[in-house]
Amino acid sequence: MGGLCGVVSKEDAVSDLFFGTDYHSHLGTHRGGMAVLGPGGFQRSIHNIQNAPFRSKFEHDVTHFAGNVGIGVISDTDPQPLVMHSKLGAFAIVTVGLITNIDELKKELFEHNAQLQYSTTSGMVGPTEVVSALIATQSSLVEGVRYVQEKVKGSCTLLLLSENGTLYAARDRYGRTPIVIGRKETGYIALQESCALPNLGYEYVRDLGPGEMVEMTPDGMTTVIEPGEKMAICSFLWVYYGFPASSYEGRNVEMARYRCGSALAKRYPTEVDAACGIPDSGTSHALGYAHEAGIKFARPFVKYTPTWARSFMPQDQRQREKVASMKLITIPGLIKDRRLVFCDDSIV
Repeated sequence: MGGLCGVVSKEDAVSDLFFGTDYHSHLGTHRGGMAVLGPGGFQRSIHNIQNAPFRSKFEHDVTHFAGNVGIGVISDTDPQPLVMHSKLGAFAIVTVGLITNIDELKKELFEHNAQLQYSTTSGMVGPTEVVSALIATQSSLVEGVRYVQEKVKGSCTLLLLSENGTLYAARDRYGRTPIVIGRKETGYIALQESCALPNLGYEYVRDLGPGEMVEMTPDGMTTVIEPGEKMAICSFLWVYYGFPASSYEGRNVEMARYRCGSALAKRYPTEVDAACGIPDSGTSHALGYAHEAGIKFARPFVKYTPTWARSFMPQDQRQREKVASMKLITIPGLIKDRRLVFCDDSIV
């Protein structure tokens, strides 16, 4: 997964970009990055966030960055943002998604004598590198993004910052990954998690449609690629990935999980003493189940969050099992001699 944020403002945008990107930290655990366009050109920083949170890694960078427009990302795929120099001029770019035909796209680029750089940290050509190279083959940035949407199989949502200070936001072709637009007197913000808007002082404007691309300046927003008619947004955002206070397509995450739990209770009524959730997202499902069933809610499992990542993230199965067993801690007094129903968002 991953999360992205872009800000364009009449004032310095670094603070809003920093905190706006940080609000996406639950969506990724590998790399964080920011790029800001200031008087001296692009400033960029990328850090490993596997062993420390985004906020602590970028506190020093924020004091040295300056600019009215910038993009940020939490990435589980490749180190980004990238700053590219091409026939279309310089631009910074971040992407989120899953490109299933990336080898096919690389082959096409090589046939046209394109050069792709291996990442020194991942040892691979990242999807953002491929997407930026595809964009640069076209006659404009907008046509480049349109071309990417046509060629990519899977999902690719992106933010792009041109050297003239224009911020572009483009949702993937079928809308699998959301982009929400917010506005305040000084400018605009584009991000995935709408929960970031109120604390940063932005009012919700709207969600971008599937495949839609907008151009943003501090004074306004214009649609440059119209939204498509087909929508295939990922339901797992509501079930698991999304932050409880966020909403997508007008549907709040916490309320959706609560309704899922309620539906489970109606479909599978069971004689038990309490409903319990596997933390964190399973907790909301269990609350909905308990309320609908008229039984107690209990927390016999609690999660130790400060140091343990998601248990499904490691590639090695033994490490997955180790993380899962270490981060969940039982409360025996809430388990012994009690009939419990557990709600979880997924079974892997």
